[in-house]
Amino acid sequence: MALIELTGIERSFTLGDSEVHALAGLDLAINAGEYVAVMGQSGSGKSTLLNLLGLLDHPNTGAYRLEGRDVTTLTADEQARVRRERIGFVFQSFHLVPRLTAAENIALPLMLAGIEPAERSRRVDKALQDFGLANRADHRPDQLSGGQRQRVAIARATIMQPAVILADEPTGNLDRATGEDVIHLLEMLNAGGVTLIMVTHDAALGARARRRVVMQDGRKMTDEAT
Repeated sequence: MALIELTGIERSFTLGDSEVHALAGLDLAINAGEYVAVMGQSGSGKSTLLNLLGLLDHPNTGAYRLEGRDVTTLTADEQARVRRERIGFVFQSFHLVPRLTAAENIALPLMLAGIEPAERSRRVDKALQDFGLANRADHRPDQLSGGQRQRVAIARATIMQPAVILADEPTGNLDRATGEDVIHLLEMLNAGGVTLIMVTHDAALGARARRRVVMQDGRKMTDEAT
């Protein structure tokens, strides 16, 4: 059984007098542990696809099954729980809470999930060590480099041990050397069994994935494994 299964997904928006089909008749299955790059030009539908996979958006029609469960039929609260516990997000712009320290940003999903303070502290301390951030635990985002911010974001995304990481242009705001470090970190997580789905414009970055899905006008044009 596939970890992710999309069937007949349609997503359209009304802009002025016209209707834009961001996703049209999309079928897609992704197995646990895969490393998938979603590619395509701006407006191809790849970001809409990622938002839908992350339960940040909803299809007009079609079904989305995650770990065998049709998540499109869940209530908003149930979807929020799935999003919190089974899906990790890594964004181009980091999306850290400015007034929180690195440790507090990483701990946020655990707090929302009601994890006990002692267990929360243990997990955060381990994440800080694992991601090379132990000496930055008390620093706020504006006191961190871009690479350190993205490491905090990845630690936060994985602290709940999700089934899948969704990465949206994760190196877009980083220099090449720092971006290489971040991609290596994501690939190490994937090697440990976490499914990695990454949206990127970067052909070299996409070539590193073991499967590439190319979108155009809301449709899947190619789907190739390497």
